[in-house]
Amino acid sequence: MTESMKIVARTTASPKEVHHALTDAATLRGWLAEHARVELPERYEFWGRYTPRGDVPRQRLLHVDDLTLRFAWTLDGVERTTEFALAEQDGGGTLITIAQEGIDPGLAEREEGVKNVLFTFWYLASANLVDLVEGRPVTGWCDFTDGDLRAEVEIAAPRERVYDALTDGEKATEWFGYPIGIEPFVGGRYAMGGLEDDHGGARIVDLEPGRRMGVDWGADMGVTTWELADSGGGTRLTFVQSGFDDGDQVFAGWCGSVSGLAELRRYLEFPDWRSIWVTA
Repeated sequence: MTESMKIVARTTASPKEVHHALTDAATLRGWLAEHARVELPERYEFWGRYTPRGDVPRQRLLHVDDLTLRFAWTLDGVERTTEFALAEQDGGGTLITIAQEGIDPGLAEREEGVKNVLFTFWYLASANLVDLVEGRPVTGWCDFTDGDLRAEVEIAAPRERVYDALTDGEKATEWFGYPIGIEPFVGGRYAMGGLEDDHGGARIVDLEPGRRMGVDWGADMGVTTWELADSGGGTRLTFVQSGFDDGDQVFAGWCGSVSGLAELRRYLEFPDWRSIWVTA
């Protein structure tokens, strides 16, 4: 492929199990898309509410074997290639490499339109894929047809630990995988990139210790609010995004946020936690 972004995720599942999740239509509907139709080696299609530009299927199968799946995906009039490559890890498990053509890895977060969405869409999809093949509930979806962005996540950890992981900048940086600076008081900064490199202007506008926090990101992204409640010995986290301008940017942000919650769950639930994603 030409210029592409790559995501590498790891799972304890075998390559055979991951391959089945990639190529079985019923299983695809559990982690990737609302609708899927697979007839190998001729057809590989997915569409619906959880797919960018998902009003109709827009994929064309290019290649499939036991360790590789490659398809063309036409979005906004441009056909781009997407590839999944599986590799067995030493000691068991699988490395899943997702390569998306047409996105400059150094500019992916600043791309506009569907290119911006694809960057975080594949992070969320890969998080859901790993959870599914490991027998865990998927974290959530992005409904590209609905401006009501809301997710509920059950976390097997006490509410106080969840609150601490969400409001302590060092811990948030660890599980999110990107520097985050947090001043945990109303009017305090919430800085992607860290407090020393804060150019976004996001501010905490609502805070109830141990229960709730709201962050105002401005008109493009609106306000994100999470609220915690005790739930069967664990915690139910309700995450909402509202008050934003319509457009791809907010969906891109939502996909990134929900994929981050997948890491938060694992960070709090696994004593030997390590990130879903592998960095070079």
